[in-house]
Amino acid sequence: MDLNTCFEDFCKENELQIAFSDQMPEGFETANGTFDPAADTLFFNTGMLAGLPEYEQLFYLFHELRHALQYCRPDLFSETINRSKDYVIAYDGTCYLRDGEEWLECRIDGTPEFLQSAYLGQPYEADANTFAYETVKRICGDLPELHRLFSFWMPEHRLTDAQYDSLYREIRERAQR
Repeated sequence: MDLNTCFEDFCKENELQIAFSDQMPEGFETANGTFDPAADTLFFNTGMLAGLPEYEQLFYLFHELRHALQYCRPDLFSETINRSKDYVIAYDGTCYLRDGEEWLECRIDGTPEFLQSAYLGQPYEADANTFAYETVKRICGDLPELHRLFSFWMPEHRLTDAQYDSLYREIRERAQR
C-alpha cells in the first residue's frame, strides 16, 4: 500500500488540508514522525522507516494522521484528549506545554517506569495508537506482529485522570517562556 495514497485519502475523507514532508524538523531526526500544528505539516521519517514492514510503516503514518485530526478537528474529540494534546511528557522527564503556537519547556521528576507510563498513556497518544492499530488491522489483517507493536506503544500501567491533572498542573507551574 502506498503511503502517499493513504495520506491523501485520509486527508480527503477527513477534510484535512495539511502538508506532508519527509524532511524531519530539527530535533526530530530520529522520530518516526510528528505533526506540527503550527505549520499544518505531517513530518514522516520515510528514510528511517523504509526498511520496516508495511504494517509498521502504516501504523506510524496513521498514528501521526490521527494527531493531525486531533489538532485540526478538535470538535471530534473528547475534552480529555483536547486538553492532553497541549502537553508533551518525554521519557527523560522533559516536558512541553503548548502556549499558542509556542512550546514552553520544563522538567519533571519520576522513575523511568513512571515517565514511560506518563508518555505512553497520555490520552492523545493512547487514542492515536489505538486508532493506528484498528486502521492497520483493517488494511493488513489481525497480524500478531501488529498486535505486538500496538502493545509496545501502550503503557503497562495507565495513569489516572487525577494523576494527569496533577502532572499538568506541575508542568504549567514549571514551564518558562
